[in-house]
Amino acid sequence: MTAPAASSRSSRTPRDPSGYTARHLSVLEGLEAVRKRPGMYIGSTDTKGLTQLAFEIIDNAVDEALANECDRIEVTLHPDGSLEVDDNGRGIPVDVEAKSGLTGVELVLTKLHAGGKFGGGSYKTSGGLHGVGASVVNALSARLDVVVRRNSRVHTMSFARGVPGVFADGKSDPTPDAKFTPRDGLSIAGKAPAKRTGTTVRWWADVALFSKSSAVDVDQLRARLRQTAFLVQGLTLALFDKRGAEVDEETFVFLGGTVDFVEHLAPDAPVCDPIHLVGDGHYKETVPVLDDKGHMSTQTVERHCEVDVALRWGTGYDTVVQAFCNVVATPHGGTHQNGFERALLKSVNEALVATRVHKAKDDAVIKDDVLEGLTAVVTVKVPEPQYLGQTKDELGTPGVSKIVADVVSKQLKVKFFEQRKSKAAAKQVLEKVAAAAKTRQAARASKDAARRKTALETSTLPAKLADCRSTDVSRTELWLVEGDSALGTGKLARNSEYQALLPLRGKILNVQKASASEMLGNAECASIIQVVGAGTGRTFDLDAMRYHRVVLMADADVDGAHIRCLLITLFARYMRPVIESGRLYTAVPPLHRVEVVGADKPIYTYTDKELTQVLKKLDSSGKRVKGQIQRFKGLGEMDPDQLAETTMHPATRTMRRIRVGDAEAAERALELLMGNDVAPRRDFIIDNAARVNRELLDT
Repeated sequence: MTAPAASSRSSRTPRDPSGYTARHLSVLEGLEAVRKRPGMYIGSTDTKGLTQLAFEIIDNAVDEALANECDRIEVTLHPDGSLEVDDNGRGIPVDVEAKSGLTGVELVLTKLHAGGKFGGGSYKTSGGLHGVGASVVNALSARLDVVVRRNSRVHTMSFARGVPGVFADGKSDPTPDAKFTPRDGLSIAGKAPAKRTGTTVRWWADVALFSKSSAVDVDQLRARLRQTAFLVQGLTLALFDKRGAEVDEETFVFLGGTVDFVEHLAPDAPVCDPIHLVGDGHYKETVPVLDDKGHMSTQTVERHCEVDVALRWGTGYDTVVQAFCNVVATPHGGTHQNGFERALLKSVNEALVATRVHKAKDDAVIKDDVLEGLTAVVTVKVPEPQYLGQTKDELGTPGVSKIVADVVSKQLKVKFFEQRKSKAAAKQVLEKVAAAAKTRQAARASKDAARRKTALETSTLPAKLADCRSTDVSRTELWLVEGDSALGTGKLARNSEYQALLPLRGKILNVQKASASEMLGNAECASIIQVVGAGTGRTFDLDAMRYHRVVLMADADVDGAHIRCLLITLFARYMRPVIESGRLYTAVPPLHRVEVVGADKPIYTYTDKELTQVLKKLDSSGKRVKGQIQRFKGLGEMDPDQLAETTMHPATRTMRRIRVGDAEAAERALELLMGNDVAPRRDFIIDNAARVNRELLDT
């Protein structure tokens, strides 16, 4: 009797009940992966991504400049939406690469991770790193044309969505819609002068892969070319915009390097001249290396890092720090910026103690104190840097941090803090940093003190503050009132549920002329900051404000106007987010009160012109004015009912919102009208004297 045959089902792979098998898996070859997931390579498929394509090709041309093989790059925006980048570098190699059997042009434009930036000796340093920039642009373009001038010949090649071939343009302008025939290899278009070499790349982005509203950001492109001209001295970069009726041309070339760049970026007046720190160093790095047989092994190599830093402090409190690696901006910073900030903080703390600006018992200043008012450009040149992502937003090479820190620590100490000619400027900088620390500490204390107190807690807010009862910040208003007399009337006129009053005795300090420490020492300024409760300068926290609106209420005379100017200056200099968010107002009290015979309510007018118009209207209608017209010179002259009706009640009041339309123009105006330089202000007064109504002056 024979044994039963073994079941054939037992030798098969069991059926997967989920239905998910190997046939569902996909393998993307070559540039197909880029077209399937473009965001992985260029960040996004909107305006930012389209602009990144231009940066990739421009960076390749700039690498030629870094190798001292190129001194001019031209970028052209064509009317049909295509972009073109032309350089006078060496030109992409046109000979055949042995392993792939492809020409250099086809290799770099069709193969990911192919190029001359992998340690082959073509580039000492480069912004292009991963060898995917040009091939990604090619993959995401409906058409790409490349022209290479090399070996006294003009070589051409075209691609359609990454596939090499020929477009049948004929005599018409090139277009991605022309008939395309796939074909490998370069074409020779003619002869080129022996000394004229370089590469021209023109591409039409594949609109199907990008959002409909996407367009190259010309402002970003212009800024990129300008910053590159600052960072590569002697390199000329030209931008031609042919999309309008006339060609718009801009050329950028700068010889001052990072020092000029800092002056260009600085948003405020200088406290010291730009400080230029230059140095280099070596670090070791373990990298994977391919041998001749294609086997991977690790090898420790020594790298050389060049450091170029320019910085200066200004009178403001905004910080501008821009970091670059091999001319490519790293907006998220990285190891080079970390090393710079660490060394800067350490150097300033040591200098504060050495010069006795800070006492040994005082707390050390923090990074925010040192960065207040600082403008800096940090650049490094590194072979084969490690970036976090293809868009190169952040440098990750660990060894760079210590080299940058060493250069900054040593040279800043020698060039700035110890040089006799810079001692006065250094002391001003140190005093500014110390004042920033005091401002931060005072702001923190005022925020702690300004918290709403419960009935069982005591409040450390100023005793003169007439606070409101509501704790709903979205409803509350803080009224800064001129004088104690107006405070008495204001208390009776306000709605104490949501309107708080803080009286000001006289004119506050002109903070545009004074230092931060002097401002904090002024009782009125300190009270305002404490009551607002959100800090000052860089530490200002809009969400921590104790009131939704701040209203300036001063008399309708010259002194009142001056007080409003001083208060606006305080907010613009130390609490600017209040203005930027539209939460600072000035009350508009009336100038005149007109009683009309037979009328139930008086008429209030707010300007002399309005009064004249009202009187003419009354006269034409046969109505008479009862008694004399009352002219209000101060808020204290009003009855509480009058002040409530005309100035404080939401239903009947008029207020002006203080806005900053142009921050730079506003800063210039503040410096002109409230700053230390008298001569420009005198000229301004003389030029505009004819516009002043002399009858309104209290003389």
